[in-house]
This record gives sequence, C-alpha cells and structure tokens, in this order.
Amino acid sequence: MADLKTADIRAMSPDQMDDAVVGLKKERFNLRFQRATGQLENTTRLREARRDIARIKTIAAQKRDVKSK
Repeated sequence: MADLKTADIRAMSPDQMDDAVVGLKKERFNLRFQRATGQLENTTRLREARRDIARIKTIAAQKRDVKSK
C-alpha cells in the first residue's frame, strides 16, 4: 500500500478505507518486529505507514462530517 495519494483515498468507499487501514496496521506491526530484530532495511516505511493511516482516517472523518451536515 505504498504512496497513497489523497485523490485515491477520496475515491475509496468507507469499507475500502477501513480495509486499507487494517492492512496498513498489519504492515506497521510487521515492520515494528522487523525493526526490533534488526531486519528492517527501509526504516522510512514505518513513518509512511503511520502517516498513511492518519491520512485515511482524516479523510474518512471529513467525509462523515460532510454527510452529517
């Protein structure tokens, strides 16, 4: 799930967003274990995954706010 653009996220349905967040959380979990065991080569991927999760959650909240108004 590399390089998520905001336009791509906005095009997703709420279910797709939830699935993407779950997938990114699993990836982040695995990356943390790789870092702890010294196997992680691309350390920036942890930061990217964390920010992608935040980006998806932010856009999902914005969509919910628009629908509630």
